[in-house]
Amino acid sequence: MALYEVPAPAKLNLFLHVTGRRADGYHELQTVFRFIDLCDVLDFDLRRDGRIEREGQALPGLNPEDDLVVRAARALQQATGTASGAQIRYTKRIPSGAGLGGGSSDAATTLIALNRLWNTGLDRDALIRLARPLGADVPVFLFGCNAFAEGIGDVFTEVALAERTYLVLQPHGAVATADAFSSPDLTRDTERVIMPVFADWQTGQAEQIVSDPSDGNSLFGNPLFGRNDLQPVVLAKYQPIQQMALALQKIGFHARMTGSGSCFFIEFDTHQQAFRAQQKISSKILESPRAVVKEHWVCPGLNEHPLRHW
Repeated sequence: MALYEVPAPAKLNLFLHVTGRRADGYHELQTVFRFIDLCDVLDFDLRRDGRIEREGQALPGLNPEDDLVVRAARALQQATGTASGAQIRYTKRIPSGAGLGGGSSDAATTLIALNRLWNTGLDRDALIRLARPLGADVPVFLFGCNAFAEGIGDVFTEVALAERTYLVLQPHGAVATADAFSSPDLTRDTERVIMPVFADWQTGQAEQIVSDPSDGNSLFGNPLFGRNDLQPVVLAKYQPIQQMALALQKIGFHARMTGSGSCFFIEFDTHQQAFRAQQKISSKILESPRAVVKEHWVCPGLNEHPLRHW
């Protein structure tokens, strides 16, 4: 028995507000998670000996037992008492340390796929409970929908988002999430918003697009709600990321960092606009001898996680 080419999509934080800090050191957040069609791919073969073996492009120096995919598989084994094991192979397309949630998404896909392969029968809420100790972003991939998130980023409300396409740009270098959140310069008192405020803002943007179909300025990307409170902290500390952000700003793009970085995204109404922007950026800042962009993708936004109905 096996499951092959199982997707693990990336996410964007359309905004990320840090609204406080709890006594235990965790930060109170508000954000909107959006899944995008940039996916790692995992294969799972059933093992009868109970062993968990993984093959793939793990981070250099990462002990296999510390790999989130292995930890997720072992958590499901322990919770259910199954005697089954798995041979897991994965192909990484989502860069690490980029704010796209690649490792968390891989862990969530592992829980979903092995729950099916092993016939362990846990429901979505049970899988989310297993996911919480694995990492802050793992639960949203199990939630299965684009989500308005609160708490420490783990209290979800499904949110409907318009069809959009994103140009995602990766600078040189990666960001350690703990470094960004521990910075003394991080703003931790952003005023809280309620979800209807975000929904009303979205509606206003959509009406503006309908009433003015001209795309004369669409090349530069859509305005975005709120901000990312981690962005100024990361830009101050990581010069290659700052260089890319400044280059995008110089040629007029509305770009925002996702999560704790390092990737930035620009939102467009259509694929065509995103591809045109990609071409402009390629001619301006990708083909120079000292290019500040390491990699880039045009990615449609997803309405739901591809494994939502598993």
